[in-house]
Amino acid sequence: MPAPSDHTHHIKMRSTQMEMPTRSGAAAVEDYDSKLKAAQDELERIHVQREELEQKKRALEELTARKRTFLSQQVELSEKLGAAVTLIERELYEIRQETEDLEQCRVCFASHLDKLEKINPESWTRDNLSDKLERSIMAVDMATDEYDQAAAHFEGGRSGGIFGRASKRGRTRSQATHRSEFLLNLRNGLAFNLPLCALGGAALVIYLLK
Repeated sequence: MPAPSDHTHHIKMRSTQMEMPTRSGAAAVEDYDSKLKAAQDELERIHVQREELEQKKRALEELTARKRTFLSQQVELSEKLGAAVTLIERELYEIRQETEDLEQCRVCFASHLDKLEKINPESWTRDNLSDKLERSIMAVDMATDEYDQAAAHFEGGRSGGIFGRASKRGRTRSQATHRSEFLLNLRNGLAFNLPLCALGGAALVIYLLK
């Protein structure tokens, strides 16, 4: 009886089956690398965002500091300009008032000067000497009073040098009569003085020319 023969079965495995673990491991590595790369990218993105936020924060702090500086300068400069405007307006008002006063003085003095220049004592005769002398003295006194009042009014001011120091009589008159009276007369066109000067001067000229 023949001896049973040994049969050896060879299991054949495909190459693809052998490669499956290797490929699976490679895929896992690739997946890990991909996740790592994504995590690194995310960290980089967060870092960039943080830098941007820090820059925006610094920029905002700088703007806030500049704003505070501006507000402080605005308040300080506004106060300076406001005070300067007030002082300038006051100064301009005083200058305009003084200019008006000077103009009135100029008109009054020119009238007195015209009358005084027309007085010619050499033409007086013995018959009219007393009367003309009296009228001439009155004209001189009026002009002197007006000049002394003006000198006292402007004394110590910008235009004080025009008149020099007021005479003692002018200063005494200025103290006895409130200075606003003189100012009022000037601003009203010398309502109390010019008509008298004009009428008296006209009468004097007519009389002297006879």
